[in-house]
Amino acid sequence: MMKVDDKVSTENGGRFHIPRSRGALGGLVVLLLGIWGALIPFIGPSFDFAYTPDEAWTWTSARGWLEVLPGAVAIVGGLLMLLSRNRLVASFGGWLAVAAGVWFVIGPFLADLLRLGDIGEPVATSDLKRALLELTYFYGLGALILFFAASSLGRLSVRSARDIAFAERTRGVDQRRVVEEEVVVPADGKQSTTRRFPPTTDVRHRPV
Repeated sequence: MMKVDDKVSTENGGRFHIPRSRGALGGLVVLLLGIWGALIPFIGPSFDFAYTPDEAWTWTSARGWLEVLPGAVAIVGGLLMLLSRNRLVASFGGWLAVAAGVWFVIGPFLADLLRLGDIGEPVATSDLKRALLELTYFYGLGALILFFAASSLGRLSVRSARDIAFAERTRGVDQRRVVEEEVVVPADGKQSTTRRFPPTTDVRHRPV
């Protein structure tokens, strides 16, 4: 029996071609969570959902290091996972998202040690709201990003029959688009150009 990996040529990056839908769901969720994480410290005070200082669009070093930075990294990672058709690029985006999720979770504990600034206190009059703020700003947000990033990395690490068919179709289309030009100089000295198209390849393969 022929192994699946043996049936996919590495020519033209065949091993790394994947359908864009492979990381689309996880990438989209990570992107939205990253936008939330980067913006909520600045817009949250507008609807009484904030850490101190509870003033909208107020910049602090802690907000920059602990919220804007991991949020921006999650946005970049989500975009790579969402848009890329290359397995390596999409996987790199997934690992960026993992790093962002981890930092959302552990960053508040390391803020004093690394002298990143004062994280502030949740503006809450009840334990329930305090817990909700801590989860949506840091710990729960980071856990969700980690979950979707890890799920997408798991999907990206598997090479399915659909990936094989997609890679072969992509390689066939690329080959048909290649045009080789030859300059022919006949005896009368007039230059002419002929175009030669490579033969199409049969993308069918034997069942495993």
